[in-house]
Amino acid sequence: MLLGASIRFPKLGIEIENLGTGIDFFGIQIAYYGIIIAIGMLVGYLLVEWQAKRTGQNKEMYLDFALYAIVISVIGARLYYVVFAFEEFKDNLWSVFNLRGGGLAIYGGIIAGVLTAVVFAKVKKVSFALLADTSCVGLLIGQIIGRWGNFFNREAFGGYSDGLLAMQIKKAEVATSNISADLMNHLVVVDGVEYIQVHPTFLYESLWNLALLIFILLYTNHKKFNGELTLIYALGYGIGRAWIESLRTDQLLLWGTNIPVSELLSIGVAVVAACLLIYKHVMIYKQKKKDA
Repeated sequence: MLLGASIRFPKLGIEIENLGTGIDFFGIQIAYYGIIIAIGMLVGYLLVEWQAKRTGQNKEMYLDFALYAIVISVIGARLYYVVFAFEEFKDNLWSVFNLRGGGLAIYGGIIAGVLTAVVFAKVKKVSFALLADTSCVGLLIGQIIGRWGNFFNREAFGGYSDGLLAMQIKKAEVATSNISADLMNHLVVVDGVEYIQVHPTFLYESLWNLALLIFILLYTNHKKFNGELTLIYALGYGIGRAWIESLRTDQLLLWGTNIPVSELLSIGVAVVAACLLIYKHVMIYKQKKKDA
């Protein structure tokens, strides 16, 4: 029997053999997807704690916030996905609660996290803008790590690519609903094994977010107002996600249209963030000019 590598990066000379989707722990199957999401959450909290400490805040407050935000964000991420991919669940509603195979939409998690932060800041009588500035670095590192869950699940990839980072995935290990006609037209056969060759959009987003995280961490001590880091995150992530979403083959579509809902939302988020950043900096400039 011809097995072949599970995933290949032909231009980089990388082949990954027998890549599973999880591990067996005393008879219980634990998905790599869930393990990676959990690691992302843990590292995210630790980075937020460090960011709070370096900016002179009470880091214990962020532990309280994380306990609420993580749980509610996971629920929000799942609801967002289910709402815009309901066809997958309508015949078996219980599958809504099965997260082991993936199906979390980051925008749902972000929206739920923001709402949690608004309520938490009001109850604790702290600045929502400062809370968001400190927490956004944890969100970013969580996204950077979490995207690798898509790698193990062979999902969230783009259309055909012949670029340097082009990734080949064994066709038999990919959900047929995610294989476009264009990918089938560019099917690659290696040693008798069929592969689809795709944009590794999970990798693009992970690297984009890493660059954004580094910038925010370096800029932290130079920020002009509370909320600026959050707006920079929204602008940077919105631009990157809009581009990356346009490449994907498994887009969640706005009901009754062919419009990718996350791409549309990303553009809107980036535009609003850019406008607010410009407005705030203009106001700061005017105030400095007035004081002078």
